[in-house]
Amino acid sequence: MAVVVALAFVFLVMFPVPSPVRALSSNYYDHTCPHLESIVTIAVKKAMSNDKTVPAALLRMHFHDCFIRGCDASVLLNSKGKNKAEKDGPPNISLHAFYVIDEAKKALETSCPGVVSCADILALAARDAVFLSGGPTWDVPKGRKDGRISLATETRQLPAPTFNISQLQQNFAQRGLTIEDLVALSGGHTLGFSHCSSFQNRIHKFNATVDVDPTMQPSFAAKLRSVCPAHNKAKNAGSPLDSSNLVFDNAYYKLLLQGKSIFSSDQALLATPKTKALVSKFASSQEAFEKAFVTSMIKMSSLSGGQEIRLDCRVVG
Repeated sequence: MAVVVALAFVFLVMFPVPSPVRALSSNYYDHTCPHLESIVTIAVKKAMSNDKTVPAALLRMHFHDCFIRGCDASVLLNSKGKNKAEKDGPPNISLHAFYVIDEAKKALETSCPGVVSCADILALAARDAVFLSGGPTWDVPKGRKDGRISLATETRQLPAPTFNISQLQQNFAQRGLTIEDLVALSGGHTLGFSHCSSFQNRIHKFNATVDVDPTMQPSFAAKLRSVCPAHNKAKNAGSPLDSSNLVFDNAYYKLLLQGKSIFSSDQALLATPKTKALVSKFASSQEAFEKAFVTSMIKMSSLSGGQEIRLDCRVVG
């Protein structure tokens, strides 16, 4: 969810926009695959033991999946022939940890073959990523189906890190998500890392009169400029998204109020009285943030998607 590139805003009429699913149920697999959740958790834990960036990757992957054609695991599909899939679209180039979903799917195909969708596995893995990073847990409604269409061009629908508040509100509203959902889900930036390209606009040539975004705390901006010089050549250079980027907490909101946010889209949350009040509320209460985050995650992850159960999460059919 965190590292995306600046892309032009695409209006609703150009692409299909997902709507909430009505058939999801937290006990959907109780009889057909009773060990589903423990199998997914084992896969996430194993991956985390080898790579601490896995939770952020899984959370972002789920977000990027749901915002295009709903939560249908279309983000997992590989490009084939001339068809360039979502995962190869510019905002998704830096997505990783697909193997976690593959490992869980492989184990599930042994335990309960042909039953569990890749979309449900990804939704569960994102929940586990949050919980295993010190955040809240919740019952994930299940019963999603996997989609058959994955187009790199549709990644233009994803909210960009350069978006202002009106662009963000419109992008979320198209998916039935509110201002409260926008501010709560932005808290997912408590986990993760961004490459320089996603915030270069704030620290070099901000506008015609100033080089650095004046809303940034000066010493913080200077630190980012030292890591990401104007003509940065270091492929992996960048910054953590908050000061405790491996722990799911409310530090993101506290730093935002201090002028230490990374993206323009983060700073945009202070642009209206309502969004700023929510930022302040979440900064002062981890409990309030977690409650709102869980509500918004369930809402977002219920956006409708596909039509089938994939046997291989990377291949249609």
